[in-house]
This record gives sequence, C-alpha cells and structure tokens, in this order.
Amino acid sequence: MSTGKLRKIPLTIIDSRESVSKDAHAEHHEHDADEGPRSIGRPPPCFVHVGETGIDEGQIAQEMQHHRDTDPQRSRDAAARALVVRELLRLEVERIGLDAANEAIEDETDEEAAIRVLIEREMPVPAPSREACERYFEANVERLHQPDRLRVRHILLAAAPEDIESRLAARTQGEALIRELREHPERFTEFAQRHSMCPSKDEGGELGWIERGDTVPEFERQLFMLSPGLGKLTLETRYGHHVVLIDEVARGAALSFDEAEPRIAAYLETQARQNAIHQYLSLLADRYGVRGLDPSEARAT
Repeated sequence: MSTGKLRKIPLTIIDSRESVSKDAHAEHHEHDADEGPRSIGRPPPCFVHVGETGIDEGQIAQEMQHHRDTDPQRSRDAAARALVVRELLRLEVERIGLDAANEAIEDETDEEAAIRVLIEREMPVPAPSREACERYFEANVERLHQPDRLRVRHILLAAAPEDIESRLAARTQGEALIRELREHPERFTEFAQRHSMCPSKDEGGELGWIERGDTVPEFERQLFMLSPGLGKLTLETRYGHHVVLIDEVARGAALSFDEAEPRIAAYLETQARQNAIHQYLSLLADRYGVRGLDPSEARAT
C-alpha cells in the first residue's frame, strides 16, 4: 500500500515594505484573471487520497465540526480518518455492486444504508457464549455493580458556549464563591439563591440523587470523579460553570451473575464487533491504498 506523510497546509508569507493596499493591488495584477490572487478562488489543497479519490482540506474542515477537540490538529486528524473510512466503505460497496436502496431506515441516505448493510453482511458477530460471560464476570466481579448515585447541590453561573468573556467571568466568580464557601460552608444555600441561574436555586441548589444518564455527559464525567464535599474547582458545561457540593455518595450494590450477564454480553459483543471492523478496514486499506495518513493511522481507521 502506498502511504505518505501527513503534510501541513502551505502558507504564503508576505514580506514587503509597501502598504497593504499597494501589496493587494500589485498582487491582483500579478496573477491571471481566471487564477485570482494567491489561493483565492483555487480549490482547497488535497493531501489525503483513498485509491484515486482525493479528500481535500475543505471536506476535512467541514467534517471537523463532528470531531471537536481542544487541539485543532487532533480534530483535523480524526476528521480525516472518518472521511477515509467512509470512502473505503463506499468503494467496497461500489466494487461488489451492493444495492441497499430499499433497505434504508429512518433518515438514511442510500449511501448510508449501503454502508450499514455492508458492515452487517461482511462482519457478522456471534453472540458471546455463557462460558465467555462467566469468565469475564469472575475476572471483573468488583467492577460489576448497580449504578453509583450522588446527592448533589450546585450553583449554576450561566454563560453561553460561544461567549468566551462571559464564560471566563463565570469561572472567576465561581472560584471566588468556592473560596468563600471553604470558610463558610453553611452559606451554600444562600449563595445558590443569590447567584444560581438554575431553577434549583429555589431549593438551595438541591439536585437530589443523580445517576449516570440523568444529566448532560460533560457534567457527569466530572461529577463522578469528585469526592464528597465541596468541589475544588468549577465544573464547566455547555450551560456555564457550576459550583458543586456532593452531600452523599451511595455505591451501587454488587450484581449477581444473572443480573450482570446481559451487560457483559453486550460489552463482549461490542468489543468483538470493533475488532472485526478494525480488521476489515485494514483489509480495505490494503486493497484500495490510503495516502496522506501515516501507515499506522491508515490501518487504525
């Protein structure tokens, strides 16, 4: 398989002592009329290829909205891999002449339906045996229990996701409240009623008992990592910053094998399917060739 190194998008450095307006005027006349100044009007550069199909940086940039990350490069890489996977599967659908137009469900396009049917046909995963589930249970018995629950109070300092200044102000205010509450924990109810933008402020910020799945994912991920008591930092979510107080933790009771078996079977089946998909995509990457990703990335798609 032919592969290549992932390249950076080339940038043009302008080093001139002329004014911006003069530079722009000169640049306009420097290029042919149909070419446009520098890269304006030109198609986006294309560094990633699956077979003879190019995936340009415009497509990758559009896909990046579905792969958000604090590191733009990681977001870009994840988007590129997703588009490579899609193209590999599309090419295979085309090669075998799979027609799934009549098998679309809900809002699937014909292409999405064909890819789903391809995966179902080419990668059947048998249900795990009872013996396999028993082995997993014995090796992980301490991890298999009813969901943990937390009794939580909070103060929501609201800020829109796109309003950076408001979010920084909310965090600063939250940190000030935390410092004050360390000295005067009895004032939590008062502060919730005065500052919180959540309807729970009328109950002193009381959210009651929370299990996983009860609130937004980014709140839960942080919440279930905390120990009982006042959180040392604010928790940031799509709604703003939260000052959190965990009043009580209730650990879930241990599960018997009969209770745990459906969960174990679903987990083992998911793992088997992921392994099968990984192997299948490696086969397709070898068949069609992927350029523009590192070899390890191409095989990890």
